[in-house]
Amino acid sequence: MVEKILNTLAVFIISVISSIGYAGIALLMAIESACIPLPSEVIMPFSGYLVSTGRFNLYLVATAGAIGCNIGSAVAYWVGFHGGRPMVERFGKYVLLNMRDLDRATHYFQKYGGITVFVARLLPVVRTFIALPAGIAKMPQLRFHVYTFLGSWPWCFVLAYVGMKLGEAWKTDPRLKGIMHRFDAAILALLVIGVAWFVWSHLKQRSVENAAA
Repeated sequence: MVEKILNTLAVFIISVISSIGYAGIALLMAIESACIPLPSEVIMPFSGYLVSTGRFNLYLVATAGAIGCNIGSAVAYWVGFHGGRPMVERFGKYVLLNMRDLDRATHYFQKYGGITVFVARLLPVVRTFIALPAGIAKMPQLRFHVYTFLGSWPWCFVLAYVGMKLGEAWKTDPRLKGIMHRFDAAILALLVIGVAWFVWSHLKQRSVENAAA
């Protein structure tokens, strides 16, 4: 089932890039950065393959991808910025969030938001969703977009470079898929551990507050 979905997405991605070129790369990477998990691990390597055929320029491919990341991130950032705090105030208790968590996140993004966004843009899975908490925390938007571009460009460049080097064999060569899947699995495991810690610490805090009351 998962393999079928991935194959369908790959066909869609290849069709869009083949049809509208650099604009297609930017469009697809914008979708990926708007909290929609469209895999950049397919978008950028296929773009790199087209570099190997002479159709695209490697540096323009990476730049188109990074611009797309900024466009999509603007949407997710806007949603978080305008809807995040009211949603936490109204529904946060159901997912163990409170205003103290929100204030803490706001302070963190104000202090370390730049490096956080930069590093997140270099990580699979995490990169897709980082704009939303940045918006909720009201990280300065210009700073957010600068670090989004700086982190997205090398990610896009490396994936496109791999696709270019694999050339026509990239679809049949299992190395790229294997590496990316292992990388994704490691990041996913870290996310699960992080969520488990978050739930445990908040339940513990809530029980202490209830006992004190």
